[in-house]
Amino acid sequence: MQSLLQQPASPSTRTAAPPTAHLLPVYLRSTVGPSAAYLTAKRLLDVVASIALLTVLSPLFLVVALCVKLTDGGPVFFRQKRVGLHGRVFDFFKFRSMIVDAEARKAELLKQNRHANSITFKMCRDPRVTWVGRIMRKTSIDELPQLWNVLIGEMTLVGPRPAVVAEVERYTTRERRRLAVTPGLTCIWQVSGRADLDFQQQVELDVRYIRERSLWLDFKLLLLTVPAVLSGKGAY
Repeated sequence: MQSLLQQPASPSTRTAAPPTAHLLPVYLRSTVGPSAAYLTAKRLLDVVASIALLTVLSPLFLVVALCVKLTDGGPVFFRQKRVGLHGRVFDFFKFRSMIVDAEARKAELLKQNRHANSITFKMCRDPRVTWVGRIMRKTSIDELPQLWNVLIGEMTLVGPRPAVVAEVERYTTRERRRLAVTPGLTCIWQVSGRADLDFQQQVELDVRYIRERSLWLDFKLLLLTVPAVLSGKGAY
């Protein structure tokens, strides 16, 4: 199946993307792959940690689900297609933090995009976010359902954050380097400013992670994620 990824978009000529296949072609892979021992240990950590956290946090999940449902009666979860390892598309889950018709109202807010001239959209006080959603986003509780994605291997604890399909189809060749590894719950830019960093800064930090990844770096980023979440810096 053909897609725009076969013709990398330049930053100055990005255009809206058409529908895509469930597997997007990727041409840029890591030149030096990680060791089998690292990949095995990383996967083992993902499975053990995700099972433990899903079990321990299950009461919190029930409370959050009830709060979301009682806010406006809409669905508890937000499901979206995201792009993972080597361009594979998967269903990405979050607790719903926005009003039900949030995507339909996005067009009228594009002029207020904090990431100007970028393929990503960030807004400090997005009016589509519910009061429960603001609390969840500030504490990153809305991201917890992705532990399921980690458990089944579509995501990992540490890795570049997964992008939506329309954004990936507008990536340049260098930006596609983000797809050389499994996407994660947390990454370097998540603990270094989050949405306060523009898209190109995020890409640079993701490429750095791909180049330097190791178990020690993964553990370090997991530890740094705790204070980053508690501070709420760049979370909106």
